[in-house]
Amino acid sequence: MPGRLIVCPTPIGNLEDVTLRVLSALREADLIACEDTRRTRTLLDRYGVSSELLSYHEHNERERAAELVRRMQAGANVALVSDAGMPLVSDPGFLLVQACVAAGLAVEVLPGPSAALAALVASALPAERWRFAGFLPRKKGELERAFATPETLVAFESPHRVAASLAVLAEADAERPVAVCRELTKLHEEVVRGSAAELAERYAAQAPKGEVVLVVGAAPTVEAPLEPALDALRRLVEAGAKPRPAAGVVAELTGVPANALYRALTDGAAD
Repeated sequence: MPGRLIVCPTPIGNLEDVTLRVLSALREADLIACEDTRRTRTLLDRYGVSSELLSYHEHNERERAAELVRRMQAGANVALVSDAGMPLVSDPGFLLVQACVAAGLAVEVLPGPSAALAALVASALPAERWRFAGFLPRKKGELERAFATPETLVAFESPHRVAASLAVLAEADAERPVAVCRELTKLHEEVVRGSAAELAERYAAQAPKGEVVLVVGAAPTVEAPLEPALDALRRLVEAGAKPRPAAGVVAELTGVPANALYRALTDGAAD
């Protein structure tokens, strides 16, 4: 019988946040693939787990994935952990899960701690629709596009770049609500809420310490005027363009939904 892969989230700071299911899986695993054997050993020693460890990180992921698949095909059950939180979420593991699926091996994912979810809830910002961006980009244009999302944005950020990133946001929308969540579940946990301008100024004076998750309120929606876009669509159609493709092009240029443009065009034609 082939073995399987068990994806095990680990505490993001407080070791007491590990679940009973994760501990059971770690004890029963033939092998634990971990990002840093020293950090994982600290968790295992706390709970008396003595399973074999194998390093699995971004620099050896491809080679280790092939090795681990072979061991699972031979019957081993492998637990996958990262240093903190859910593997694959801005952590190694994607290549291994992908390789297991391609090889027809079972993949079991256990629930557990997540810095992104903890920060989202602690931010007091809307959580009905949100987007996780991983680590924020460094280039200003890419950063501006990330902040323009119409959903609540959750992202990891280096403490030394918090002020600079918030300054970019404040330049575009000084009043955008933001929460800076740092050291979640740890002794010095802190959640600071305020406007982009307020927090950019605060952290320009003194950078935060520790691991940081930024939560940013959704960008305000701007309704693009219909008539100028519809006039452009009419001119394209009169010049010989097909209505639906032309509506798509005008939508990309103006921000007016293509369906709205097409309906307005065809309704006008019916009249």
